[in-house]
Amino acid sequence: MSANSHFIQRTHWPLATEARYLGPHEDTSPIDVTLVMRRKGAHPQAAAWPHAAAVQRQDFDNAYGANPHDVDQLRGFARQHGLEETGCDTCRRVMHLRGTPQAMQRAFGVELGRYQLLPSGDTVMGSRHPPALSSAISSSVIAVLGLDRRPVARPHFLRPMAKPSAAYTPMQIGQLYQFPTGTDGTGQTIAVIELGGAFKKTDFTQYFKALGFKKTPSVTTVSVAGGKSRSGAADAEVMLDAEVIGALAPSAKIVIYFAPNTDQGFYEAISQAAHDTKHKPSVISISWGGPEDSWSASTLAAMESALQDAAALGLTITAASGDSGSGDGEADGQPHVDYPASSVYTLGCGGTRLDANGATIASETVWNETATNEGATGGGVSMDYARPAYQQKAGVPTAPGGFVGRGVPDVAGNADPMTGYQVRVDGQNQVIGGTSAVAPLWAALVARFNQSLGAPLGDAHAALYQVNGGAFRDITHGNNGAYQAGKGWDACTGLGTPNGQAMLQALKALQPAA
Repeated sequence: MSANSHFIQRTHWPLATEARYLGPHEDTSPIDVTLVMRRKGAHPQAAAWPHAAAVQRQDFDNAYGANPHDVDQLRGFARQHGLEETGCDTCRRVMHLRGTPQAMQRAFGVELGRYQLLPSGDTVMGSRHPPALSSAISSSVIAVLGLDRRPVARPHFLRPMAKPSAAYTPMQIGQLYQFPTGTDGTGQTIAVIELGGAFKKTDFTQYFKALGFKKTPSVTTVSVAGGKSRSGAADAEVMLDAEVIGALAPSAKIVIYFAPNTDQGFYEAISQAAHDTKHKPSVISISWGGPEDSWSASTLAAMESALQDAAALGLTITAASGDSGSGDGEADGQPHVDYPASSVYTLGCGGTRLDANGATIASETVWNETATNEGATGGGVSMDYARPAYQQKAGVPTAPGGFVGRGVPDVAGNADPMTGYQVRVDGQNQVIGGTSAVAPLWAALVARFNQSLGAPLGDAHAALYQVNGGAFRDITHGNNGAYQAGKGWDACTGLGTPNGQAMLQALKALQPAA
């Protein structure tokens, strides 16, 4: 399947409509860009339990890496325009170039400026128009990333504004969802993508000590494209992700990839995690995203190629579907879905409100607290990605305008901040919700599946859309604005929330007898 086979091209260039031009870019500091190249040969098939085997990392370059001829052409282009090559990874199909702003403008036909973002007021470097590629390299390059420093994503966590009606530890949620016994994530590595915030080891250690853990889960941080663990407003995102995964898959290794919140940073984090031969993650958890129409077409194409790499390498990618209901925070009154949850390669994770009675679920409905400004689950139908094969029989409605698009989310979990998660952030015990909690929840569950199955689940869609109904708790009450919950798949909570033990048995039953 081609990385772009589902993709509907559009010419929208977001910066032109989302920011105010302040004047030319006057900083003379060198600029670093990432050129994402096309593949050589055919496109890889997503590895899917139990039939499609994962491509081995050591074999990926030969089969699906960059074409040496394309690399040579780009090197000639760089020399011609006075750009310095600072790195090239043919397996990931990236070339890194550095040059003065003037050289970048000449090479890529852009006019760099200073832009004020609305409503934040922050100032970033950007270009009013997308890069223009010369005929010498236009067929070789998917995207030029790094000339638009606009933040592309937001973290999908919410703190409750009122006193929560309930709050759970991650382990309590795992028990309510019947995470399979005898599993703890042993042998698995879970990659976590972060575009801001900091990991605080002291908080992490104290959190697990308070929960009664004898051993603190393993966490490693990786710097990507200059990104670092740096304290800020997204600290809650980082700690929520790490603490949910650590509590639900305590023997798995957690690797947090910190990258700048730009299209270049987001792409590099996913691509580097997918191809990481040192840590070798089997799951990627992503709690960041933005409305699908806020991305440029070339950035989406690059991101899809990285996600496709991950799926072919046998990784499962979980992604939060957003906390702003069916409109995804847009002001036009129309339904929108969040990316990368809308990618055909990610397991989109929606949100519920979960009320427990002891160790059992008393009720579970669609998370929608918009009446009290406490958020609502994202979900809907993609306007950019056609409906994939795994959703052909799911009953996904058409998108506005009649487009037969990919439905979001695929699965769900507790996300309402009014029934949120007990976590520790910046020295304080807090309750936090949002679909940001659901992506790591499912990442931990998949890691436990992988452990028990003895092989990676990989692209989980085909398997999850055919397992028996007992594997999911079907959420049939509530709405997220434009979409209503109902029997079977819906655009609020997807297939539903997990019955982990039954789901594992159903996955094992899909495997043909030896």
